[in-house]
Amino acid sequence: MRRLLILAMALTLTACSQAPVVQEAKQAAAPQAGFPVTIENCGRKLTFDKPPAKVVTGYHPALETLLALGLGDRIAGRTNFAESPFLPGQKEQYDKIPEIADTIMLPQKEVMLAQGADFVLDNAMASFDAAGGYATVEELNAAGTPVYILGGWCNPEQVLQFTIDDTFADLRNLGAIFGVPDRAATLINELQGKLADVKKRVAGRTPVKVLATDGGKGPVNAYGGAGLTNQMITLAGGVNVLADVKGDYTEVSAEKISAAQPDAVIVSDYATLRGEKMPSSPAKAAEAFAIAKNSPAAKNQRYLALPVAAQHPGYRNILALTDIARFLHPDAFTQ
Repeated sequence: MRRLLILAMALTLTACSQAPVVQEAKQAAAPQAGFPVTIENCGRKLTFDKPPAKVVTGYHPALETLLALGLGDRIAGRTNFAESPFLPGQKEQYDKIPEIADTIMLPQKEVMLAQGADFVLDNAMASFDAAGGYATVEELNAAGTPVYILGGWCNPEQVLQFTIDDTFADLRNLGAIFGVPDRAATLINELQGKLADVKKRVAGRTPVKVLATDGGKGPVNAYGGAGLTNQMITLAGGVNVLADVKGDYTEVSAEKISAAQPDAVIVSDYATLRGEKMPSSPAKAAEAFAIAKNSPAAKNQRYLALPVAAQHPGYRNILALTDIARFLHPDAFTQ
């Protein structure tokens, strides 16, 4: 309607020989520089004629990533995050954004479609499962709400194929989608600098044998030799004691954990899951030490509580990688 009114005004003013107003109307309709933009994600091509302005984020690493890019003003709705501390300076921004779901999952189909969002950013496909009552990727796309999945975590096999370079690719893609490529380039350079610093500090040091676990007395919920967590351990100067297990988050027998003899344990830390209270990190560590009771890790009670949000694709990955390296090789960070 507004466009029709502008056109009518332009025609009237043209008849009155007021050409400058017609020129102004044409300029207002001109496409934004750098657009349209086409990005591939999960085997789909997403085309944007302009930057998204009404965004919904799913699991918290998606929100963290957009906030790190300075795009908090574009976020119209978010899910709940109550599992671990926020990144510095982000809690205040989180509180200002309307909460549309009281768990880490996106809201049910009707509520989600009613948001009228022009972009959805999430970390996995779980919130788009029709069987769970969620709006599917196809339904959202048909409603004008394209979906982007961070890290290419589009199916189980792609989760295993994740590399840390995918985090940088996401930042680059989001910079293009939102028309802020310079911001994205600056952030990428900053994070690549942190990664290079870690690599330099741990270079030549004996890798520390690490068990990454989410608790359990047997079978044990643990992280195998593929995917994000395994890669963070390796880049931080560690070696995954379950490197021979093809899996990211998987189940492993207590016998295998007992024989692994880790030097250190990394425990997935989150207080709640979909509104339910979860075991504490000290409790999970105690379970691991009880199983691997003769290991150096158990004897030294050596463990790191790692926010599980860092074990999903997003801006936090590189920050967590630095924390892991500092935990495994504290002497490398004395200067």
